[in-house]
Amino acid sequence: MEKKTDSVKKTRQSKKKYHTDQFEKIADDKRGRIIEAALVEFSSMGYNAANINVIAKNAGISIGSMYQYFESKENLFLTVMDEAYRLIEQSISQIENLPGTVFDKLDTIISYVQKYAREYRLLNQIYLEATTQGLAKISKKLSLKMESISSKYYKSILNTAIKEGTVDKKINPDVAAFCIDNIILLLQFSYSSEYYGERMKIFAGENSLKDDKSIREGVIYFLKKALSPQ
Repeated sequence: MEKKTDSVKKTRQSKKKYHTDQFEKIADDKRGRIIEAALVEFSSMGYNAANINVIAKNAGISIGSMYQYFESKENLFLTVMDEAYRLIEQSISQIENLPGTVFDKLDTIISYVQKYAREYRLLNQIYLEATTQGLAKISKKLSLKMESISSKYYKSILNTAIKEGTVDKKINPDVAAFCIDNIILLLQFSYSSEYYGERMKIFAGENSLKDDKSIREGVIYFLKKALSPQ
């Protein structure tokens, strides 16, 4: 039987690329400068107002070279978002084989979200902007890739938990996975967006953004009550 980690690797290898082969041949530091410049421009200006000329200038390359690497601004944006997919896949591959119940694994996921949402704030801001500003074409591509990763994982651990008896067998794992993903997505945005951060403080208390342990414990307690056998 194929190991889960092997399937993650295969998923990564089979991804559609939004950049040209030339982009993969340039030096790592040059690729890093381009991604970083794009992150700053997209997160500060939004997708529609972002200027690929500004990105090229800030990355220290010519606009001609930029178009040798990316056919369009959309392809550059989607390449930047691939960095987010890579981080998600890395996290999932580390969590998949950890011992413990479904709730132990969800606790670990929330811990990762609390850490990475702050550490990669710009990536989260870009994803939030793309999925809430009516960018239908891009949003569809993002959801097909990013949400499929989390969807498969949540459904997998829920189905296993149902078989083990730690989650009520009457629970629909597909619906439960959707609900869990939305809870965690809102947490992710709360740690990287001023608006969602203020919402969290209104609902969960003024110090909620600083008290990671209490938030994590509260979410897990809620999920246990919702999912455990009665």
